[in-house]
Amino acid sequence: MQIILMHSRFTQAKSVTLSSHHIVLAVLGFLLITIMCSALMAALTFRLASADLPLLRHILPASVALPNDPSAKDRYVKENLAAMAVKLGEMQAQLIRLDALGERVQGLAGVKPEEFNFKELPARGGPEISSVPSHELNMEEFQAALDALEKDVEHRSDYMNVIETKLMGFKIQSKMLPTIQPVNVAYNASGFGWRLDPFTGRSAFHEGIDFSAPTGTPIQAAAGGVVIAAEYHPQFGNMLEIDHGGELITRYAHTSRIYVKLGDIVKRGQHIADIGSTGRSTGAHLHFEVRVKDVPQNPHKFLSAGANQASLSALNQK
Repeated sequence: MQIILMHSRFTQAKSVTLSSHHIVLAVLGFLLITIMCSALMAALTFRLASADLPLLRHILPASVALPNDPSAKDRYVKENLAAMAVKLGEMQAQLIRLDALGERVQGLAGVKPEEFNFKELPARGGPEISSVPSHELNMEEFQAALDALEKDVEHRSDYMNVIETKLMGFKIQSKMLPTIQPVNVAYNASGFGWRLDPFTGRSAFHEGIDFSAPTGTPIQAAAGGVVIAAEYHPQFGNMLEIDHGGELITRYAHTSRIYVKLGDIVKRGQHIADIGSTGRSTGAHLHFEVRVKDVPQNPHKFLSAGANQASLSALNQK
């Protein structure tokens, strides 16, 4: 490489020729100067740190600036303890919510409180194994155990929320099934299936069951739902129909009086009508039907399931 130098003092231009050896020596010299400056700055920094300057204490981290300083170690421990105390408070709040969630799930599942108490610690124990050496947890191990416990609590909370949703769905679905006897009588006058028609004397299919009782006897909803019919029918007289979802409806016929109207939401066991003898009827009674997709079902199946469930609940409460 040739460099040409020109200046007003020069009588003629001068040239300097640089070879590859000159360039290599220049680069090595620059690197050597850079390394020496870095080493000098590092030595100066640690010398000032050992002089215990307050300004440098705040600039440099405690673990780097003063590795052997007891006050720096105390500050490091206090900062970690403060962070872990905040996390511990958050976990305690999560455990309180988890206890409340567990009690709700316990109630939905029908488990007795005395069988599983969320507010008491489970009993634990076991022999001490001397062959396995024990050691105290250091700060890093304790922090790792705390993080793992926090994740475990979050996973259990999510799992309990899913279970609560499922149990709530099952409970709501069970309340929408017609399992309560609509009239408080000991027997029914006519069952579901083929029978002799009381007017013609011929064999005819009876699509429900008849509960015989005096006029004015209260009729209650066999399940919760929405009223889809409250009208007079030539055959059924004063008739009431309730939709329970899933294309399942119940029909209450021959009533003397209806207390709900079209579109009303009724609750399970609500007083909805009174027994009468309207329409095609030989006397005061309730004609009760259960229909799925407009196909008549035997109401005894639903009412028997409700009676069995009530018996089990009574046994569990004893």
